[in-house]
Amino acid sequence: MKALLTKNTIIIASVAILIALITIVSINVFNSTGPVTGLANTITRPVRALASTVTRTFERIYASIYRFDDLMARYEELERENSIMRRDYRESTALAEENAQLRVQLGFRERHAEYDSEMATVRTKSGSNWSHSFTINRGHSNSNIERGQAVITEYGVLIGQVTDVGATISTVATVLDTTFSAGAFVGAGEGKATVKGDFNLMRSGLIMLDHIDDDLIILPGDTVETSGIGGVFPAGLIVGEVLEVHRHSSGVGRYATVRPSRLIDSITLVFIITGFEAAE
Repeated sequence: MKALLTKNTIIIASVAILIALITIVSINVFNSTGPVTGLANTITRPVRALASTVTRTFERIYASIYRFDDLMARYEELERENSIMRRDYRESTALAEENAQLRVQLGFRERHAEYDSEMATVRTKSGSNWSHSFTINRGHSNSNIERGQAVITEYGVLIGQVTDVGATISTVATVLDTTFSAGAFVGAGEGKATVKGDFNLMRSGLIMLDHIDDDLIILPGDTVETSGIGGVFPAGLIVGEVLEVHRHSSGVGRYATVRPSRLIDSITLVFIITGFEAAE
């Protein structure tokens, strides 16, 4: 088989050479392509057409590859620009937040120059059937806060009380928590009351005003503030607004439901009062 192929190859090559020679002679002698050249052109026309098509196809492929490389280079350039813009946006956002916090802190100190305070950011919030609290990014290693100190908003609204102090994180029990309690002033007349967290009211986002003196006149809409009695909280911190006044089921004494003045779950920035002049 190999010998036959070799023989056929030699014959085909010989014929091709013969045709080429005849063509050359025809062109030079007769100054014409002649019948052989015409036959050769006829035979090779499909091949030349195919070659031309292949050439154009490769040209298009090359152009596509070049365009793809150009698009990839542009894409990478846009990605780099986008990365720089995202970085600049993060930095500008962080600076804006820092400036906003500084403005809040400055405004707080202007409004409440009577307090020594620490500003803190709320980190995590937790709530259950028995408690309502959140953590802040301040502790004994990065602030002067201590257990028992009042936690308020920039406008002096009481949010809760520090219950646990760690190295860099502390826990705050909110006014909704069942462990919270503070002396309160409300309404008109001589007398006092106690505002505190209540198990049944906590799930409704409300707190209770209890142990109300008989001669204290309380009406729905009255503002509840801390009395400062006992020295735990400064006097005049806003706690909330009276919703309804009721008699205890025993018939002895009154209590009122109070809506906190600030939606606790929406708070992101707080102030811890680290020092104040206690009421006499």
